[in-house]
Amino acid sequence: MQLASHELNELSELIAGCFNTVTCMSSFINQAQDPELKEMLQRHFPLHVADYNLKVEFVQSATTPDINKFQPAELLPKLDSYTKAPVSQFPSSAPRTDVQKHTDREIALAYLLGQKASAKNYAAATVECANPDLRTFLEKAFLNSSHHAYEAWEYMTKNGYYPLMPAPPEAIQAIAGMYQPVQHQ
Repeated sequence: MQLASHELNELSELIAGCFNTVTCMSSFINQAQDPELKEMLQRHFPLHVADYNLKVEFVQSATTPDINKFQPAELLPKLDSYTKAPVSQFPSSAPRTDVQKHTDREIALAYLLGQKASAKNYAAATVECANPDLRTFLEKAFLNSSHHAYEAWEYMTKNGYYPLMPAPPEAIQAIAGMYQPVQHQ
């Protein structure tokens, strides 16, 4: 398929990111102890493989790949509150320097941070795309990583691995007081 040089460079970086995601996820699935975490990773894994394969097809095929065969995961929020964690305790932890097997917290954090970074990389690559098919595919890949990051964040929040608390009312009031709506013209 014909690509502009900057699109090929962006795609090369995104393929490398997916290569890393698929490799790490296969290890994480085998190491996860929490059945909920393991199920989430197993459910997400095929979409990351499909994403990777489609990107490889973009650089290997002489024709435009069928971008409709990749559909991003749906966003299905589960938390009751989006300003207050469902737990009251946030367990303390420190990085380990001699890891043979990852903990569920380490797996979830690595996956969350990886998906957040992927979403940002997809967004940046998308706005640089001239090819409308590649651009549409990268938009779908962005949504997929964004939705997966959200689900990983919810898992971490539910387990006390990621803090969630309301913004102080005085901070909201201070910021709200700085801006006024545009009056209708």
